[in-house]
Amino acid sequence: MYDFFKALPAVILTFFFVCQPPLIQEVLAAPPQPGGLVVSAYFNNNRLDPKVSCDKVFPVRRRIPKTRAVARAALIELLKGPTPPEKADGYYTNINPGVRVQRLAVKNGVARVDFNETLEYQVGGSCRVRAIWAQITQTLKQFPTVKKVIISINGRTEDILQP
Repeated sequence: MYDFFKALPAVILTFFFVCQPPLIQEVLAAPPQPGGLVVSAYFNNNRLDPKVSCDKVFPVRRRIPKTRAVARAALIELLKGPTPPEKADGYYTNINPGVRVQRLAVKNGVARVDFNETLEYQVGGSCRVRAIWAQITQTLKQFPTVKKVIISINGRTEDILQP
């Protein structure tokens, strides 16, 4: 004989997930993340800097899963761009969508980060170039082990991000 009460929790759970909007489903379906870390990603903000100083960037805090590659994780958060609530607060990015970190190494206080060619695709103007440098540099310099940042694109450092 079928035990209705044993199946009831599954029926209720299924009904709950089916009747919820997709965003709530994602949050509820995500496994709990014990601990985690908070990192900052740096973006321009037209409310905090109404004069648009180009290289003036502001941190937004993001919670990430625990990782030993915390600098890479912070860059990944930066490359995701501002969230909709952050955009509503005036944050924006000058970094193209589709940019990927190919390599990141921190040694003797120097972070060497290599990106794909999308970082400089159709990037023009000294203000935008300075903003990109500031976003990447400040995101990495939040860590005490990073004093200097060297950016490269496909291994090139000399002729990249030119206005």
